[in-house]
Amino acid sequence: LGHPEIFPLVFTTKTQEIFNCRVDEDVTEENCFKLIKKEDIIQDLKTRAAISDFHPVKRVVVEYPGEELLVVFDAKFHYGQNFYLVASEEAKENILKPPETAEEKEEKEEENREGTPEVHPYKPPVHKPWVSLGSEKEVEEESVKETVPKITYMISRAQGKFGAPITFTDRNASQVEDSYIECSSYQDKTFSIKMLEKDVGVQIIPKVKEASTQTKWPYPKNAATQYFPRQLSSEEKEESLSSMKLKEFLTSVHLRMEIALQQNEIMNAFFDDWKALAEDESCSGSKPNVHLKAYQSFTDLHYLKKRTIGCVCWHPAIYGIVAVSARERLYEEHVNLPDRSLLQQSVIFFLSLFDPIHPQLILECPEDIYCFQFSPSDPNIIAGGCINGQVALWDISQHEEKLQNAKTVPDGIKVTAVNTVNASVLNVLQYICPSLIQVQQTNTEPPLERYSALSSIQYSHKKTVTDIHWLPDYFEDNRTGAPLENKAEICVQLVTCSPDCSILFWDIPATKLPQQYSSEKTEEEDIFRMPSDVPHTSKHLDLCWKPLIKINLCESGINTEYGPVRISLKELHYHYKISEKVQSLDVLQLLSKDSPSTEMSISSSKTLKVLGSISTGFFVGTEVTPVFFIPLGQKHPQKYTIHTESIHTLQRSPFFKDIILSIGGQHFAIWKEGVTNGPILQSSCSTGRNTAGHWSLTRPGVFFIGRDDGNIDIWDLLKKTYEPAHLQNISNSMISFISPWIASPMQHFLAVSDDLGVLHVLEICQTLNYPLRNE
Repeated sequence: LGHPEIFPLVFTTKTQEIFNCRVDEDVTEENCFKLIKKEDIIQDLKTRAAISDFHPVKRVVVEYPGEELLVVFDAKFHYGQNFYLVASEEAKENILKPPETAEEKEEKEEENREGTPEVHPYKPPVHKPWVSLGSEKEVEEESVKETVPKITYMISRAQGKFGAPITFTDRNASQVEDSYIECSSYQDKTFSIKMLEKDVGVQIIPKVKEASTQTKWPYPKNAATQYFPRQLSSEEKEESLSSMKLKEFLTSVHLRMEIALQQNEIMNAFFDDWKALAEDESCSGSKPNVHLKAYQSFTDLHYLKKRTIGCVCWHPAIYGIVAVSARERLYEEHVNLPDRSLLQQSVIFFLSLFDPIHPQLILECPEDIYCFQFSPSDPNIIAGGCINGQVALWDISQHEEKLQNAKTVPDGIKVTAVNTVNASVLNVLQYICPSLIQVQQTNTEPPLERYSALSSIQYSHKKTVTDIHWLPDYFEDNRTGAPLENKAEICVQLVTCSPDCSILFWDIPATKLPQQYSSEKTEEEDIFRMPSDVPHTSKHLDLCWKPLIKINLCESGINTEYGPVRISLKELHYHYKISEKVQSLDVLQLLSKDSPSTEMSISSSKTLKVLGSISTGFFVGTEVTPVFFIPLGQKHPQKYTIHTESIHTLQRSPFFKDIILSIGGQHFAIWKEGVTNGPILQSSCSTGRNTAGHWSLTRPGVFFIGRDDGNIDIWDLLKKTYEPAHLQNISNSMISFISPWIASPMQHFLAVSDDLGVLHVLEICQTLNYPLRNE
């Protein structure tokens, strides 16, 4: 601002108390000056070092010639902060004792000469009529009015290209198709037509018709009626009960009454069949009741403050438990590594539908988790991908009982939808189970579980792990990519992808170890026994866990690299096993050996049978918009360019293994494996960007798409293929993730997270739960 002797500073409450310059107490907007001794400031720099508020001007303070420095309270933030420091003696004297200007001196002399200033009487303004001189016509004639509608352009770019190095090369434009177009000039006849002007007048006259009607109304009369029950005497009752007519009647209707009672036990006689006929409802022209009902919402002021939700997964074995990972927002992901230590802790926390206030379990993470998945064979094992490219594993078997106890509602009571806007959640939970409030008050701090294993940084991805999947439990891959039989039927392998142009397959040992002798067990326990003061992790795990297979997406010949962000394998149709006898995976012990991943596997590949019926091809969605189908063992993958931005969702239908849904940018496409000429269905360009999506778990023709404006598009392909069947607003910010869950045959949920760090749990209506005939 042209004042090099002024240095803006930020004084915290602690600094204001030390130097007695508290705002609105020691210094105010009128009395804003404070002299601080140079010795006190130097002593504060020695005591608090880098956290001192004077640390940015340490050199200025040391070189200051005077004994006292002037600090001024900047109430209106003229220099950008709440205080500023004056670094010269001359400026300090000018601020404390400003010199009088020539005008002020003249005013004082005039006041001394005249004594009292002259008082002019007030004269109210006189109203004058408006006289038009034609100026409004000139303004109207000179004004410019827009008659041509404006054209709006939207320019987008892949996130991975920001800051990337650019290399320019020369190539012949004639050798590339549609790369050279000649635009020659021509005469446009549109601008050479002479128009004739005519004055034409049109008058519209409405048609008037007179009509009348008359309704006859009869003369009203007051009327009343009274009835009373007919009662039989005791003699008439005995005669009626002992009559042969009653016995014959009971004998004739006995069989029909017995059949009617059996039918009432077999089926519900009051079931409304008309509402269940969705086909007739759509054919009749009436709109079905399609909506997502708000059931619950979660947020955390500590872990989700100024952060977004990266991934949402329902617990496959415990009712009402959902896991959520928090990460930095898109514009905060490029923070320097020294500054990341000042941000919030990276965690995955578990939430319960019955306790929306307190997290049930916290998983400590080395970095922000972009994606994670439960193990299908053992839900206590969780694998997650970090933003720095590493892969981490957690074992939550010790906290399984706590998560199961979070379900405080008895099994016989059905929990209905709770409107969180009109009712207090605490009141509802207290009404259902009063002991729940006491449990929350006694145990508010959730347990913290540290990660059990972490992959090697050297052999991990170089960028963020954007997708992770467990391979099914009936086969595993070797180093050549051939599928082998998995006799243990335990998921032992992972597949991850990252924008660093690589796809990695990770090998994890089986959970059921072979029988060992007692001496061997004793030796192994001595090896892995850790002191109590050592944390539950080990740095040497980073050096042993390496990927089994690495695939680089680099197109040879033209040196084109593709960064995969989503991956879809055909054999990833698995079901979670819910069993109490599943042995948990002790990853810390199994990965503590300094041997490659292929040697850590319990079963040797020599004794396993090669499965020829397993499909090794997979679909990949990249950052630069192409969709690849890559069969292992072939050099030329199939490439399709449909989307205009990075792909956010690449998912196979839960009903058809060869149907894939891809979502990215302003389009979505449905692919069929084996069809090589492109997608079988492609949407038109939408008004906003699509940011998340998921297939319906119960209806093959329904899927959900989240957008950047906070809306959810519900697509029903049996009704409309050109626009969504229903649009509903969920949040004011971007939708970041969608995850459905089947709680019961009558109750289905949809977990939707937004960019503000709020998880919305919505109840799906009955129309979207039951598939139509032959859907």
